[in-house]
Amino acid sequence: MHIGHQKIIRRLVKTGKEKDLKSIVLTFFPHPRMVLQPDFDIKLLHSIGERKDVLSQFGLDELVIKKFTKDFADLSAKDYVKQILVDELNAKHIIIGYDHHFGKNRTANIDDLKIYGKKYGFTVEEISAQDIKDVAVSSTKIRQSLLDGDIETANSYLGEPYFISGQVIKGKGIGKTLNFPTANINVQEAYKLIPKDGVYVVQSFIENTTVFGMMNIGKNPTFEGKKQSIEVHFFDLDRNLYDKVLKIEILHHLRDEHKFESVNLLKTQLQEDKKNALKRIEQHHE
Repeated sequence: MHIGHQKIIRRLVKTGKEKDLKSIVLTFFPHPRMVLQPDFDIKLLHSIGERKDVLSQFGLDELVIKKFTKDFADLSAKDYVKQILVDELNAKHIIIGYDHHFGKNRTANIDDLKIYGKKYGFTVEEISAQDIKDVAVSSTKIRQSLLDGDIETANSYLGEPYFISGQVIKGKGIGKTLNFPTANINVQEAYKLIPKDGVYVVQSFIENTTVFGMMNIGKNPTFEGKKQSIEVHFFDLDRNLYDKVLKIEILHHLRDEHKFESVNLLKTQLQEDKKNALKRIEQHHE
């Protein structure tokens, strides 16, 4: 849900109010590629739960999540229009991309949809080639920026900080031994895109308070770790967070993850990371 999508959603909500119709977003889950190409390792910017939360900010009347299955993929264009758009949603005005294809094997396009509209009593509004291009380019740039650790670029396209959500679980307790206790975040959705391994400045809203901290994504190479973990050290926070579900907003990339020759060198670096993080937070508020 980056700024390109947001522009289209706002247009939908505005049109709904003008026409005295309910504004509805129809989305699909799982992602079609997860069903039709299960070997394709797709990574999404938002889990379906996160997508719901983001969309709730725009004043939509309804979000309809259609379960994508092989049977659904086999629906003909006519059956999709009649069963889903007409009978289920009672669509009166549809806003859709100029290059949208639908129905079995994606054989129908926006011109076909306009013909069905005349038959079933709905109008079709086209999202322009430029707007579609903006959405596609933005999505690609956001994904690549996150994989490169370039949080600033990703956030500029999103219009807000990229975030991950997960439950706090027990870790190995390494952070405590370094005087940097951490909350270990378990992201359940394997398809959620996790940024490049490294150290980041983050913020989270915990018990009605914005709390800042720094997050490490990686394998703890100094301790010969093998499995990726996500650990957040919150500044000025001393409370038990186990089992809480937290939304971690990522503000800045501080550095890549490194293997240190000794634990003392790692401790020294963590102190430096904290100084740099606090500077970034101060700049963030200017």
